[in-house]
Amino acid sequence: MTTEERTAGVRLSTREAAERLGVKPETVYAYVSRGLLGSRRAPGGRGSTFDPGEVDALARRNRRAAQQPPVDDATGAVRTAITLIDGDRHYFRGVDATALAERYGYEEVAEWLWTGVLRRGVRFTAPPQALAAARRAVAALPGHSGPMDRLRAIAVAAAVEDPLRFDLSPEAVLGAARGLIPTLVRALPAAGTAHQGEGGPARLLWSRLTARPADEASLRVLDAALVLLIDHDLAASTLAVRIAASARAHPYAVVSAGLGALDGPLHGAASGLAHRMLAEVLDRGSAAAVVADHLRAGGPVPGLGHRLYRAEDPRAVMLLRLLEDVPYAERALAAAREVAATTARHAPAHPNVDLALAVLSVSSGMAPEAGETVFAVARTAGWIAHALEEYEEPPLRMRPSGHYVGPRPPQPLPAP
Repeated sequence: MTTEERTAGVRLSTREAAERLGVKPETVYAYVSRGLLGSRRAPGGRGSTFDPGEVDALARRNRRAAQQPPVDDATGAVRTAITLIDGDRHYFRGVDATALAERYGYEEVAEWLWTGVLRRGVRFTAPPQALAAARRAVAALPGHSGPMDRLRAIAVAAAVEDPLRFDLSPEAVLGAARGLIPTLVRALPAAGTAHQGEGGPARLLWSRLTARPADEASLRVLDAALVLLIDHDLAASTLAVRIAASARAHPYAVVSAGLGALDGPLHGAASGLAHRMLAEVLDRGSAAAVVADHLRAGGPVPGLGHRLYRAEDPRAVMLLRLLEDVPYAERALAAAREVAATTARHAPAHPNVDLALAVLSVSSGMAPEAGETVFAVARTAGWIAHALEEYEEPPLRMRPSGHYVGPRPPQPLPAP
């Protein structure tokens, strides 16, 4: 920034900022959406202007970052500005995730995570043609299909209905995301004859998970869960998403990659195991025998502990506190606490977010897979955030080399 610019308060146009940064104008707006650069509307409301000092500082940071590999070969770490887990706290772009869940709804946080702009009351809308195609795809599945089967079918159907899906500009990706998330929810079959209602994703999703009428305390828990589950470091599904985005897969394919990885019993389905355990505790009237059965089988007790937290999972702490305001959750909440207390007799055992989801699903008459559905819908917003970030990186950078351990050539041809 020159002395003349500082004295005169000169601001840069988008084109000038792009030239100083050595990027395309579209990338300048991507920096703004990621919170890396501030902007102001130009006089007359046409275009944006940027502070020269801030642009120059970002250019210096970019030059330093360019000297480092985007993937640390020593640790396998991937640079990201989305989520930080530090000191048993969980942050989105440096902001405490539980504070965001206390104050804002899922769509508001998702929009802010993508663009850097908080839009109060924002609502995403399912494109009618995509929604109709997704419902037809779900209806064609076998009756025994699970929620992840349906969500994958919905994502594929929505992709086919979007001829612009191969446009990977930030604006096009955001447009696809704002349509895909409500399509994922609305295309799921209703759980009963209860009024499906309008409103945000929590209210709409509720009617797909249980026939019980929604109450505000329960919806508050569900909406907070959606916010808290948006992202959580580089989980298996998120890594799959980053690899797909690195290959420049379109956003629907990126989400499909995430759904595929999420379908494993050690990832998204973990809350179902906690649900079945809590249901058994309530049925048998005591946690001791159920905990003993799990330990005797040589496995961990579902819903307890997390490899990224030394002590309590902050997401579980918040959700379990909110569940105290749900009257019919009292028994399931007591059962969860008894499980934790029983297991902690010999080793520290703190509830994780899967146990909190299980309290909600058991007490609300939901199926064991309900927590998995909540997880998948919530995490879609985080996957899109990671895709937007990865689209700004060099393509195909996530290409590890295989370490061959098979027979050394030459080997004879196999006999019939």
